[in-house]
Amino acid sequence: MPSTVLVGAQWGDEGKGKITDLIAQDFDYVVRYQGGNNAGHTVIHGDKKLALHLIPSGIMYDTITPVIGNGVVIDPRVLVDEMAKLEAQGISCERLVISCDAHIIMPYHIDLDGASEKRLGKNKIGTTRRGIGPCYQDKFSRIGIRVQDLLDEKIFRQKLETALAEKNEILTKIYGMPGYTVDQICEEYLPYAEIIRPHMAETAHLLNRAYADGKNILFEGAQATLLDIDHGTYPFVTSSSCCAGGACIGSGVGPKKVDKVIGISKAYITRVGSGPFPTELFDETGEKLCQIGGEYGVTTGRKRRTGWFDAVIARYATDVNSLTDMALTKLDVLSAFDTIKVCVAYKADGTTYDYFPMQQSVLYPKHVEPVYEELPGWYGQDITGCRSFEELPANAQRYVTYLEELCGVPMSIVAVGPDRDQTIFRGWSSK
Repeated sequence: MPSTVLVGAQWGDEGKGKITDLIAQDFDYVVRYQGGNNAGHTVIHGDKKLALHLIPSGIMYDTITPVIGNGVVIDPRVLVDEMAKLEAQGISCERLVISCDAHIIMPYHIDLDGASEKRLGKNKIGTTRRGIGPCYQDKFSRIGIRVQDLLDEKIFRQKLETALAEKNEILTKIYGMPGYTVDQICEEYLPYAEIIRPHMAETAHLLNRAYADGKNILFEGAQATLLDIDHGTYPFVTSSSCCAGGACIGSGVGPKKVDKVIGISKAYITRVGSGPFPTELFDETGEKLCQIGGEYGVTTGRKRRTGWFDAVIARYATDVNSLTDMALTKLDVLSAFDTIKVCVAYKADGTTYDYFPMQQSVLYPKHVEPVYEELPGWYGQDITGCRSFEELPANAQRYVTYLEELCGVPMSIVAVGPDRDQTIFRGWSSK
């Protein structure tokens, strides 16, 4: 049976939550494989709008097993709070499974994240200051603390002592902040273990057994391709492998078991935080995209930077993820424009790039000039009620097919509004 990876094809905030929720009913398992509560996605449940940060969207379905994989870093406070909020809305978390190998975000990670960003000043990365990066640093430095360590207080204390011997020195002597005691953290964190314990599992084993039993698995990525630690616009990236390949590392399911990879792109493009953005708009058009598109972060509330669709990035995402399909979101936002631009290449220092350049320094405004194709829009035509491709205005159809040609993959799903039913399927099948 097929397994599918769903990945952001831009800088995040593409609408992955909606698409995951939309197609999840075709799957038996929905697996979050990287990132932490620095990600956020909004899903619609009946007449309620829910913001999720750690728990996969599959939690909305009684027939799906939602899994937080080993590649995720978990803030127990956030997880427990999110579970409680879902339960209060009548959404059961009983089926939620959490990898025993996932790493835990500690209070000192959050302190270090914020202090580091403040110290960097104008050179800051633009993190969410949720402790994600410092937690991944400890993971790769091999002094991290995992979910399974919460089950044994003696081991938990020993690992805390090792970590705090270093972290307290950094907090107090470099940043002038108070440190932590082992007892202080144990008092807060050990009670979380009793809430999380029933959900803990060796999820790699669970998922491989499920695959062998013919179950369908959907791997849900957080952030996006251009925020990937290896393939993104470094150093303005997140701390994990957001690309499709990260699904295998972050879940323990091998690449031969992945059949489809669907990339999510907005009909335009946005970015939160610092870093290069070749098609960024600093004028009234950019502000209009922001206001009509509601471009404010789910996790932080930060205003998103906006720009025209970037086909150079889309082709890059197609390559590094081996995309088989693409979902295009927020097409309805473009109904507010007479004409629409698409970036098809970059010009920088006398060179034209129709591919992602090796030296990312050329992507900054003082170097780069986007090469645009201008297309006629469908100004003032409400497309939110369209349920088939043929119902879209002719210019909206041309826009979608033009993006297909540029990206090299079919736009199999087109979203024309925020609700689940405001979606057009163009040959998409999870089978």
